[in-house]
Amino acid sequence: MDKTPKSLRLQIGIFGRTNVGKSSFLNIIAGQDVAITSPVPGTTTDVVEKTMELLPIGPVVFLDTGGMDDSSVLSEQRIQRAKKVFDRADVVVLVTEPDVWTEFESAICDEAGSRRTPLIVIVNKTDLRASSRGFLAKVEARSLRIVLCSSLDAGQRDRYVNELKRNLLEVCPDDLLKPPPLIGDLVPAGGLVVLIVPIDLEAPKGRLILPQVQTIREALDSDAMVAVVKEREYASLLERFKTPPDLVVCDSQVVLKMVADTPPSVKCTTFSILFSRLKGDLMEMARGAAAIEALNPGDKVLIAESCSHHAVEDDIGRVKIPRWLRQYAGVELDIQSCAGRDYPEDLAKYKLIIHCGSCMLTRRETLHRIQQAKQNGVPITNYGIAISFVQGVIERTLAPFPAALQAFRVARQSFKKGTKS
Repeated sequence: MDKTPKSLRLQIGIFGRTNVGKSSFLNIIAGQDVAITSPVPGTTTDVVEKTMELLPIGPVVFLDTGGMDDSSVLSEQRIQRAKKVFDRADVVVLVTEPDVWTEFESAICDEAGSRRTPLIVIVNKTDLRASSRGFLAKVEARSLRIVLCSSLDAGQRDRYVNELKRNLLEVCPDDLLKPPPLIGDLVPAGGLVVLIVPIDLEAPKGRLILPQVQTIREALDSDAMVAVVKEREYASLLERFKTPPDLVVCDSQVVLKMVADTPPSVKCTTFSILFSRLKGDLMEMARGAAAIEALNPGDKVLIAESCSHHAVEDDIGRVKIPRWLRQYAGVELDIQSCAGRDYPEDLAKYKLIIHCGSCMLTRRETLHRIQQAKQNGVPITNYGIAISFVQGVIERTLAPFPAALQAFRVARQSFKKGTKS
């Protein structure tokens, strides 16, 4: 991803008057000194470009422009160059300061509006003074997306970055929120993937469920071979192969049996974990699973199911996962659930969120839910990852994703020491 061409990155134009802190804002978001900063107006004399990976959004390029009210000798040329950034920008970020709104801010808003380019307003320098209600009302009339920050407060960087990400996720064009592969990068062309598919009460009559169908289709599109089997016949199937499969994928409910039957040299995972990567942020959800280690009596846990199906007698989200969690933690937990698009707003009361595979949600919706959890300081994980954790096989099921496995290990050590990562 570090080599993604600029033309394929989300282009974020940073605009504002001279000396409002555009470059300081870019530096704190990037976590490094990208642009030269100075109290002298006009320090940024040309467009500064910074490419970076802004997960979970992906590859982006920030375009830091010179002040739109520059009055230096070359100001007209610089302003014209800054205006050309509008031609490139997928999103416009307007940096201003508390209780200051001039014709320049209005002009930038008007230009973004005429181009139908999404606008996010950054009210900087909040360490110097607070914004009045009247000022904020004026800004809200121009943009519903406002971030209050102090670019000099490095201790609050994570909060500012998460707030910017949340707003970017809401406005980012769909074609720039491209999901990673489902399975195509895990199996070589001509390779073999085995799918273990239980047929239970939740499977629609005469059909397979959506994640299974999508996995089969992508494997075939990637020129791989697919063998589909129920869990009881899996071990017998392996004995018929002259060479072992390249990957085994199972329903999370049978992950313990699958791992027991799968040779250590064969990669394996679950459908739910595949969808955690496809629809969301696998790294973040791998970290979140480590929070199970720190659950205490009475802690609230949210089970979030994107489907709105009628719960069956032994429902995975309402019955099995709560039972496995209580067994692992060894304490009584306050486990609540939500379904469909009824996602609670008051997430801060939860110690952990366990989300389904999101096969019924868009990637934008899932990423937005993850960001909401992060903003509230609540770890979030996924059905398949959580089940693998409590069943003691997470090292196997995350093995096909080394970075996610390492993120989990680091987070688990942190929780064991009693500190959140």
